[in-house]
Amino acid sequence: MMGVMASEETRTVKPTTARGSAAPPEGGTPVPAPRAWAVRLVVVGIVLSAFNLRPAITSLGALLEEVRDGLGMSGSVAGLLTSVPPLCFAAFGVMAPRLARRFGAGAVVCAGMVAITTGLLIRPYTGSTAGFLAASTLALMGIAVSNVLMPVIVKRWFPDRVGPMTGLYSMALALGTSAAAAVTVPVTEALGGSWQSGLAVWAGLAAAAVLPWIPLVRDRGPASAESKAVRSVHTRVEGAGPVRHVHARVEPPVLRITRSRTAWALAVFFGLQATAAYITMGWMAQIFRDAGVPAGTAGLLLAVTMVMGVPLAFVIPRMATRLPHQGPIVLALGVCGLAGYAGLYLAPAAGAWAWAVLLGVSNCAFPLALTMVGMRARTGAGVAQLSAFAQSTGYLISIPGPLLVGVLYQHSGGWGLPIALMIGLMIPQMAVGVLAGRDRTVEEEAAR
Repeated sequence: MMGVMASEETRTVKPTTARGSAAPPEGGTPVPAPRAWAVRLVVVGIVLSAFNLRPAITSLGALLEEVRDGLGMSGSVAGLLTSVPPLCFAAFGVMAPRLARRFGAGAVVCAGMVAITTGLLIRPYTGSTAGFLAASTLALMGIAVSNVLMPVIVKRWFPDRVGPMTGLYSMALALGTSAAAAVTVPVTEALGGSWQSGLAVWAGLAAAAVLPWIPLVRDRGPASAESKAVRSVHTRVEGAGPVRHVHARVEPPVLRITRSRTAWALAVFFGLQATAAYITMGWMAQIFRDAGVPAGTAGLLLAVTMVMGVPLAFVIPRMATRLPHQGPIVLALGVCGLAGYAGLYLAPAAGAWAWAVLLGVSNCAFPLALTMVGMRARTGAGVAQLSAFAQSTGYLISIPGPLLVGVLYQHSGGWGLPIALMIGLMIPQMAVGVLAGRDRTVEEEAAR
């Protein structure tokens, strides 16, 4: 038996270029750079997918009274229907990282768009409340996994352009949200007044979002080496001949995300901003109407609040990526929210347009939260886990808020207590947002 005097093993990890392509290991097969056509398809896919992440919700809100009458839906079931989206986002969003590791993020988003298309197409024609809820849940399932994976895809394909790309899809998401709220009723009237047709028409746009992802279903993206890294293991044994190269696929270690204070801060920040957004969308128009503002004007004020997110969703992520600490942006948005709520309390009708604009600015904490998800993790796998944790936990946190506002309004007979609650929630939102904006990564904190 041959004696071994010494043994040494070294592992070399492939360096990654700025665009995510990996340099080849010594003696290994080069990893190709991202193809130009694939990058263009990803950009188109991100924009179309983001546009379709909210019309399933806001189009229903515009026609909820007609849907209730058409299906014989009780008020309590209609209330449950408005609470289903955040519940589905929390429940199904957790599945996204595991699905992405198994099938690839592009394939999962493609399947998510198919689920949205199918759900939107069949739900108006199910003919029953149970069928409508089931089809809505299918669409929301697709939205949930796509919600989580959008930051992951941006991080993998555009690691040096996280801010601009996050701004682009945040802007598309805001545009889809406001467009569905604004045009669903006119489109329904143009189609003969059928609420079924008015809801089903949004399935066509969702179907268009499927197409860019089909060629990318088998393509894991330029950072595929990150999810299943190929490492070159060099083993040198004295007297055993030349260096031998052994190539083995090594799974990345699972990140213990709950050990990170930044992850928890980001999850709570996400939840509180989502709470504020759902309260605004659900109750702001009613606040103005109760203050004497005409119904048409109140709806227009709500539209102004939602439209504010379109330009700012593009600007804020770009600003955020240029700062080492995003705390100042968090505080600026929070101050706008506090001023808007104070205006609603003191003079809701007199300064209605100003309060609508201020609350629209404040609601842009959403694209900021998405940007911080991409910045607070070093790797695509880390972003996937952080995105799933922050969004799932955050949406769970957001569920009671709009319901509690309704309860306070009903029992107090006015808007004083609900607005005080909104102001009270904005303070911790600002505090945890500052913590989440610190220049650190969840991998570093989890490792400690």
